Amino acid sequence: MANINSNANGSWQAQEEGFTEICGLLEQQISPTSDKSKIWQQLQHYSQFPDFNNYLAFIFARAQGKSVDVRQAAGLLLKNNLRTTFNTMPSANQQYIKTELLPCLGAADRHIRSTAGTIITVLVQIGGVAGWPELLHALVKCLDSNDLNHMDGAMDALSKICEDIPQVLDSDIAGLSERPINVFLPRFLQLFQSSSASLRKLSLNSVNQYIMLMPTVLYVSMDKYLQGLFVLANDPAPEVRKLVCSAFVQLIDVRPDFLEPHLRNVIEYMLQVNKDRDDEVALEACEFWSAYCDAQLPPDNLRDFLPRLLPVLLSNMAYADDDESLVDAEEDGSLPDREQDLKPRFHASRFHGSEDGEDDDDDTVNSWNLRKCSAAALDILSNVFGDEILPTLMPIIQSNLGNTDDGAWKEREAAVLAIGAIAEGCITGLYPHLSEIVAFLIPLLDDKFPLIRSISCWTLSRFSKYIVHGTSQQEGREKFSKVLMGLLRRILDDNKRVQEAACSAFATLEEEAAEELPPLLDIILQHLMCAFAKYQRRNLRIVYDAIGTLADAVGRELNQPKYLEILMPPLIAKWQQLSNSDKDIFPLLECFTSIAQALGSGFSQFAHPVFQRCINIIQTQQLAKVDPVSAGVQYDKEFIVCSLDLLSGLAEGLGSGIESLVSQSNLRDLLLQCCMDDAADVRQSAFALLGDLARVCPIHLHSRLSEYLDIAAKQLSTPNLKENVSVANNACWAIGELAIKVQKDMASIVMTVITCLVPILQHVEGLNKSLIENSAITLGRLAWVCPELVSPHMGHFMQHWCIALSVIRDDVEKEDAFHGLCAMVKTNPSGALSSLVYICQAIASWHEIRSEDLHNEVCQVLQGYKQMLNNGAWEQCMSNLEPHVKEKLAKYGV
Repeated sequence: MANINSNANGSWQAQEEGFTEICGLLEQQISPTSDKSKIWQQLQHYSQFPDFNNYLAFIFARAQGKSVDVRQAAGLLLKNNLRTTFNTMPSANQQYIKTELLPCLGAADRHIRSTAGTIITVLVQIGGVAGWPELLHALVKCLDSNDLNHMDGAMDALSKICEDIPQVLDSDIAGLSERPINVFLPRFLQLFQSSSASLRKLSLNSVNQYIMLMPTVLYVSMDKYLQGLFVLANDPAPEVRKLVCSAFVQLIDVRPDFLEPHLRNVIEYMLQVNKDRDDEVALEACEFWSAYCDAQLPPDNLRDFLPRLLPVLLSNMAYADDDESLVDAEEDGSLPDREQDLKPRFHASRFHGSEDGEDDDDDTVNSWNLRKCSAAALDILSNVFGDEILPTLMPIIQSNLGNTDDGAWKEREAAVLAIGAIAEGCITGLYPHLSEIVAFLIPLLDDKFPLIRSISCWTLSRFSKYIVHGTSQQEGREKFSKVLMGLLRRILDDNKRVQEAACSAFATLEEEAAEELPPLLDIILQHLMCAFAKYQRRNLRIVYDAIGTLADAVGRELNQPKYLEILMPPLIAKWQQLSNSDKDIFPLLECFTSIAQALGSGFSQFAHPVFQRCINIIQTQQLAKVDPVSAGVQYDKEFIVCSLDLLSGLAEGLGSGIESLVSQSNLRDLLLQCCMDDAADVRQSAFALLGDLARVCPIHLHSRLSEYLDIAAKQLSTPNLKENVSVANNACWAIGELAIKVQKDMASIVMTVITCLVPILQHVEGLNKSLIENSAITLGRLAWVCPELVSPHMGHFMQHWCIALSVIRDDVEKEDAFHGLCAMVKTNPSGALSSLVYICQAIASWHEIRSEDLHNEVCQVLQGYKQMLNNGAWEQCMSNLEPHVKEKLAKYGV
């Protein structure tokens, strides 16, 4: 590029040659036929010049002879460049660009104004507004100008700033007497009355961004804001009505007290707009009902509106003519999936303890729409109002189900969806009729419309508990059998959408029906493996899930040659077909994890190749992390997480049978690396495996025991414990498992771990239940193996520890912890004296101590204290206990 330079007097000027070259490139860039990669390389070359961005700003702002498309392309390229280069630019260039941008706010062309607003927002994101006082001045001047172009350009920029970085305008700025939002907000409210729909939309959108932040100026202008919303409520522009709905939804969520005086009017309005001819407005209005219920406002306000609201929701639950699912529903199951059909999958790392994470909603692949929002609202309303909604709802549902014309299939489908949506909230009222409901739904599994077949699968699965519960009677067993066979038939449907719904519904039924499944295993496996052969990639994942759920449900029942002959050959063939870097192996690894746990020692015939492959995958990925070229694959931590979890499944299933595999591998060293990984989910699964190996083959961990314990202890003392609570939970559990196996070898680390556990037990608020339980159990296990080290310190933690022990359910881990409690008290009886009431309450939390040894130890502890405390001190202690606690202690002879 020739002659790109500054003038002698220091003010920058564009040279004709540079201007022409860059414009030529931009013209090529926007041409549909050009070679994009070649142009990109040339633009990269130009971007080496220090004033390339000045040229872009000049072309964007001043190239009047060029097309708007070229100027806009210059502006968008400038915006992208500024993100990475603005802070390192010479200040003269920074100033030049800023100065050129401001007049563009009032440009005659709307595209130029809008692009200017986008670039200005990026500059504000980078440097705030404090260093650019001219900007605020220009924006106010434009808003006050009464020139529509200038007002629109300023409002466009402000609306983007308010959306992306609202706090910038609600901050104190040196040299300004007040916060910028105090200057702008009254002007925004004024613009609600503008004759320009664009200005009404932009100003309302800007104010809405501050509902969450609630600056003082909005708080004191709330009446004016609400009046403005009521005026705009019936605006001719749908995008304005949508923003009015959005404001009410946010207000009911954040500050319902502001709406309370106007609540009936707001509800009446939302009900009307929920029927708006514009679907996006209706969708925004529909969000209000869930938000209202979530805000836990008195249901009475809404009750009077239900007879009018429920029919609207039901009507909106029918598929819209342009719903993308209608196109999907026609898709033939034999057509291969396209890459974009495969939704990203997320593997949940292994977690030891109660209170696992909540299930994600499976239906994330399709976008949120009025149908789904209406069904979600009906679900929530049914949970708030229960059976009260049935007299209004059921006649409409029955009428829609009774209309068997082909043209009314969407209304029929919505009625089935509605029954599923209220299955939980209205179960009491539906219960007497469930037999008829299920009998009605079963034939719909064979309906000619695929979306009726798929929704019937889902709705039946919502009644799984009831369907299984009824199997104690002959009629119920027949019904269960019909539902099960109906779902299995649909699993082999030719339609992909129905396959997916049937597999998911079947997995839900399996979870409930564990005891009923073994006699049917043969036919279930035949169908699932038939689906396995038939399905395309996306739905294969759901079959893996259904097989895994089946294995979890029936456990050892699966370990019979006749079942393994059906189940394993196709899975092994798929296992051999997939490479170590193919992401389709993830759901297969998960499926094998469940099978290994279910089969127990029965899996040993398949164990060696599976174990070895997991080791190979972890090794390859650890190499890929530092050197992807040598590894031959790109690093993806999920391969490591799934492999670690499958190794855990093998340890759990094979028990000590995994020992020979571990002894001949380098798993010890790989696992240690994984425990130190920077990714939390890798560490989480690594500590789960460490605990599982400690249970079944601790001898192979011995050589690196101190390193494992040291790293595990570090997970408990991290300042960001709450962010990595699942890692801490598994590390804590693994330390406890190691303690009871290696016993006195824990001595060197015991006090380090105790000093990490005590703060967790002292500050339980905001931590999850599982971490608190595991901390209490691990502390007890350490006390059991090294009582002489722990007991001198028990005054620091005894009360908090006993409170945590009191809420743990009876099991072997709780027994271990109480062995520790008794061992400490025996070693240092006087050290626990001040906490005796808490000890008694913890002992009383047992339903029944099954271990005879522990029962005797607890008796000795209580008897010992009774003898130690004379002159009425024992009676005094007993008088501080609740009657039910004293009653429980009686079984220990005190």
